[in-house]
Amino acid sequence: MISQALEKKLLQLNKSDEINHLELIQGVWGGYGQLIRVSFSQGVHKSLVIKLINTPQPNRHPKGWNTAISHQRKLNSYQIESYWYQHYANKLQQTDCRVPRCLWIDQSERQQVLVLEDLSVAGFPRVKKHCSLTEAKTCLSWLAQFHVIHLQKKPAGLWPTGSYWHLATRPDELHVLQDKALKKAAISLDQCLAQTPYQTLIHGDAKLANFCFSENGEQVAAVDFQYVGQGCGMKDVILFISSAVIPEHCAQLAPILVDHYFEALQKATVNTEFNGQQLTDAWRPLYAIAWADFQRFVKGWSPNHWKINDYTETLTLQALDSLTELNKLEG
Repeated sequence: MISQALEKKLLQLNKSDEINHLELIQGVWGGYGQLIRVSFSQGVHKSLVIKLINTPQPNRHPKGWNTAISHQRKLNSYQIESYWYQHYANKLQQTDCRVPRCLWIDQSERQQVLVLEDLSVAGFPRVKKHCSLTEAKTCLSWLAQFHVIHLQKKPAGLWPTGSYWHLATRPDELHVLQDKALKKAAISLDQCLAQTPYQTLIHGDAKLANFCFSENGEQVAAVDFQYVGQGCGMKDVILFISSAVIPEHCAQLAPILVDHYFEALQKATVNTEFNGQQLTDAWRPLYAIAWADFQRFVKGWSPNHWKINDYTETLTLQALDSLTELNKLEG
């Protein structure tokens, strides 16, 4: 599962004599690699998590998007994730935005290796497919803190625009998009998000599966920073809600979660240079815009996806109507 050279390096890093066990946690999306838990007989750490990325292009893609553009985007994402762990991640350890510590990075022509703290033995052992409203609020509080910490910071070494569905990186999906109104509005939606006066670093893939919970569910840590970069915080918020709340409950629960996010955002701006109310006033109207931007991607990428539903279609129409009104005012 791992090479002898990597095994030797891990033993050296952990000041161990023996690896007890190798456990495959999961494959990396698209067949690009593996997440592996390495357990030791003794040493500094009981276990570590290794993210192994193979850079040659896989033969297949889960959704059929096995294109040169898709492959290069993924390669860029792994390089950016390495840069994130080298230059950003460890600075968050003393904040409420817990992420795994990075112990070692190695990059070669055919493989990239990230050696990370194992969050499961650091107080965050639970990964959830479903969560309670309280647990969803905990994740949104993490995001609010993250956004305020990085507010108005330049995305040096990261994606100029964060999120895996960013328009400029998804020309194939836009080309096949059948929703003509949404396709026509794609650039305008993107510009609305990019031109908000408050920009921050966004996680870029803030789905429920990328949060690790404490046993009591009251604290979380986040993983998977392949698409971290500059953006409006609403992009993280809508992506999280899309993953944590089933469509039938979105109309009821999403407003509660959005309100909680902005309460956490305003609380996080206390004792900073930023005005929480002004930030809220700038971002809250972009909730529907961010949803429509995500719908543009999903409807091109997988037209029958369950994330296309009555709730998201209603918000998309609301966003398109708001663009029409804005154009009238500007005209």
